[in-house]
Amino acid sequence: MQEIDRPAPGEELNVDGAETVPRQAASVLLLRGGAQTLEVLLVKRTEKARFMAGVWVFPGGGVDAHEGEGDSAHRRAAVRELVEEAGVTLADPAGSELVKFSQWITPAEVKIRFDTHFFLALMPDGQQVVVDGEECVDSGWFTPQAALDAHASGQILLVFPTIKHLEQLAPFASADELMSYAAGRDVVAVQPRIVVTGETARVLLPGEPGYDG
Repeated sequence: MQEIDRPAPGEELNVDGAETVPRQAASVLLLRGGAQTLEVLLVKRTEKARFMAGVWVFPGGGVDAHEGEGDSAHRRAAVRELVEEAGVTLADPAGSELVKFSQWITPAEVKIRFDTHFFLALMPDGQQVVVDGEECVDSGWFTPQAALDAHASGQILLVFPTIKHLEQLAPFASADELMSYAAGRDVVAVQPRIVVTGETARVLLPGEPGYDG
């Protein structure tokens, strides 16, 4: 459970109670470090963006209509977004080397919603991260705990799903260990709930007290 004093950028609540249909999306947790360590790529969205301005995120975005439906569409979108936002090209445009890690659906109480499929991928040899300078204006490789610490100290701004993913990654000692763990793992969709009491909003995950209440 996490308490928030106000929604982060892009997490504004619905005031009229109408539930927005989530848009299909895909995101890539790009890893490096091999058997020695674990670092993950984060990119900073421009301060001019209408959605999540200035937030550090994993490269990703919405699935385009021409990419189809289902898992194959999410994989193609993930590969495309990685190129567009970080300048990194995976070997297979269909995303066969991507490893499915999680699926997060934005809470029904939030105005702008996504059904995002998160994939793991290893940084290809010989490539450099190059942000587009428009949608994304900066990038950095972080150990998961270093990213969480930077957020806690106000150096970077993270939103709830990114924080929770970094918390999941933090116990792993290396990129190889994480990839081995994720291979063949069953992924269950996670949809947090937001419960507002007075001026306090609580974000609840499945299984936490009050989630089903």
